Amino acid sequence: MFNIALNTFRELARNKILYMIVFFGIALIGFSLVLGTLSLGQSDKIVVDFGLAMVEIFGIISVIFIGSQLLFREIEGKTVYLILSKPVKRRDFILGKFFGFAAILFFIIFIQSIISMIVFFIAETPLSFLLFISIGFIYIKLLLLFAIILFFSTFISPLLSILLVMGVYIIGHSITTMTDMAIRSGNQILLYLSKFLMVIFPNFEALNIKSIIGTPIVLGSSFFAVNIVHALLYLALILTFAVLIFNRKTFEN
Repeated sequence: MFNIALNTFRELARNKILYMIVFFGIALIGFSLVLGTLSLGQSDKIVVDFGLAMVEIFGIISVIFIGSQLLFREIEGKTVYLILSKPVKRRDFILGKFFGFAAILFFIIFIQSIISMIVFFIAETPLSFLLFISIGFIYIKLLLLFAIILFFSTFISPLLSILLVMGVYIIGHSITTMTDMAIRSGNQILLYLSKFLMVIFPNFEALNIKSIIGTPIVLGSSFFAVNIVHALLYLALILTFAVLIFNRKTFEN
């Protein structure tokens, strides 16, 4: 598994598309300085929100357009036959791909975060503990997205994987809003539907705390612990399903 993860990391590190994504992400993070100067009285809030949004958006682009091709390229190029012909378990192949991409994703987030901190320093934006927690939550969210797209890639095409993972992303961000609407309106059907969706889909909105940075809202340690544990359990579950499906997959020469 370690060798597969290392080879995946090295392969992705040479991907020119990845460098373009990182470059444009950094450029738009820097653009938050311009937006901050155009705002009236809320420059700190705009710089932070826009900077963190760019970190997440370009991370999502990396997951969708590079992560979706990771498994498909091995199967289409028939290199999977060579790998699996060696004493390599299919479980190790999937987990190796996941950890290899997780490592390169960490470096993407790390570089963009460093640039964001420089931008915040130039804009004289105060750094808070929630700022670093928000970046960590963004990374966890991207890992969940990649695990989901890796799961879909085990049995459908990359295009369908992209469409489905985008649907999961939208639903995962809408569950909390749907639940609040159901409670306020007293609509029991909508409430049961939202609870059902909360079981099937990851609650991405629970990992979205950048909107409360700089506000008087205080989050307890239990909030962070519960959401991290829930996200990691979902991550482990979806990877388990990906391994189970890949173990039953047949390859035709």
